[in-house]
Amino acid sequence: MTRHNAGFLVLKELVRRWDAPASRTRAGANVVQAHFHGQRVILATPQLFMNRSGLPISALLAWYDLSVENLLVVHDDMDLPFGRLRLKLGGGHAGHRGVRDIQSLSGAGFFRLRFGISRPPPEWDPARYVLSSWSPAELSDLPAMLQRAAHAVETVLVDGPGAAANRFNVKPRGKGSSGGAKIAGKGTLGEKSETVPSPEQRQAGRKNGVRG
Repeated sequence: MTRHNAGFLVLKELVRRWDAPASRTRAGANVVQAHFHGQRVILATPQLFMNRSGLPISALLAWYDLSVENLLVVHDDMDLPFGRLRLKLGGGHAGHRGVRDIQSLSGAGFFRLRFGISRPPPEWDPARYVLSSWSPAELSDLPAMLQRAAHAVETVLVDGPGAAANRFNVKPRGKGSSGGAKIAGKGTLGEKSETVPSPEQRQAGRKNGVRG
């Protein structure tokens, strides 16, 4: 797995935590229908090239009769330090071709959980960097970071995206912090807080549709 597969790894952790059934192939994606706190959740990992992610997602939204507001996309982000999370509604794609393709076909009105992978050294080509394997140091901390990201998704489903943003859009305490339960207070530590979604947006987060 490469850095570009961060979203897939988070969904794999959710499947493990929820003891979800085996996946099936539908509309160019591996799809798992799971249940969490009485809610049906569709976990989808597109199997086309990253820059073609929009087609499977738009097809699945139509298949399950879901609006884009029911979609949460989990993806890697070079603009965040390794393991840092940032939950937000909409926004630009910042060069992420998978996010750009989803926006081009379904609009930008979906929630995103950005998983930080840090920027490459100056001499590295960014495209090569995201397709490279994790470093040994990153691999050591990765399981805890994935658990924290999975906990963030669960918080969106149970408490809504506003509560999840307040809880997880902060720097984790200590090395390898697994997160949610150990993050105190609201807002962020030393960074600009995300806008807390409206009640309508919070309701959207309680519905079903998570994509890695």
